[in-house]
Amino acid sequence: MFEARREKIFVFGITIVLILFSIIALVPLLSVIATSFSSKSAVDMNLVTLWPKQFTLDSWGYIIDRPDLWKSFFLTLVTTLIGTALALLMTALLAYPLSKPEFRWGSVIMIGVVVAMIFKAPIVPYFLTVRAIGLYDNPLVLIIPHILNPFNLIIMRTFFKQFSKELEEAAFLEGCGYFRMLFQMVLPLSKAVLATLALFYGVVLWNQFQHPLFFLQNPDWFPLQIKIRQFITDDNVILAGVTSMIDQNYNERTLRAATVIFAIVPIIMVYPFLQKYFVKGAMIGSVKG
Repeated sequence: MFEARREKIFVFGITIVLILFSIIALVPLLSVIATSFSSKSAVDMNLVTLWPKQFTLDSWGYIIDRPDLWKSFFLTLVTTLIGTALALLMTALLAYPLSKPEFRWGSVIMIGVVVAMIFKAPIVPYFLTVRAIGLYDNPLVLIIPHILNPFNLIIMRTFFKQFSKELEEAAFLEGCGYFRMLFQMVLPLSKAVLATLALFYGVVLWNQFQHPLFFLQNPDWFPLQIKIRQFITDDNVILAGVTSMIDQNYNERTLRAATVIFAIVPIIMVYPFLQKYFVKGAMIGSVKG
């Protein structure tokens, strides 16, 4: 009886703490959303807190009509989709043999994977290497350096190690090879870990900032995050084409707020569809090494 009461108190306390942290995390987001839907006079007078004042869609209308923003958006969307698919393919192709005890060099390769996860490459040698292989000012730099992550590889390898050996042995007796086993049996039964790692890779590819900042010079190849940076730091970029602000019901602050929300909405929309797999995949991938 006493232990049950203590457990209820503990769960209640944890719930309160998580709710408080959730509120703290949501307050800045709600403030930005409110600013994007408020008039410029309300924003200039600092009347906006967590709810729009003098509601207007003018800022969003201006942002949605910017072709350069949409160009960056679609570039980021394409690189995210292609990069995530390639990353899952490469991770699976490496994780599956590493999950097999009969793979002779598996332990040696895993040591290299762990070392790569712990010790990141220095920036200057990394920059020189990426430039030497022809990825400087090349849009492929938005994809290729991200198609294999050591941490995600370890999660998928751990998941594959728990796959039914009896099922694999039965398939081998029917003449199924390793590649056919992987693509026709293992991966279709691995939706949880695939969805989890797809979210991990997708968020990294969508939000990447350092790589395009270092390696891209052509404005035509700027992804969404670099374009947002231009909008936030340069008034001339965000107000390009605006002849007069007097007749407009928006200003730099409302436009920047709308741009930030514009960039994060796709990830927020995708997450609910992956949520049912997310916790399961992350937990299964961490049960044993």
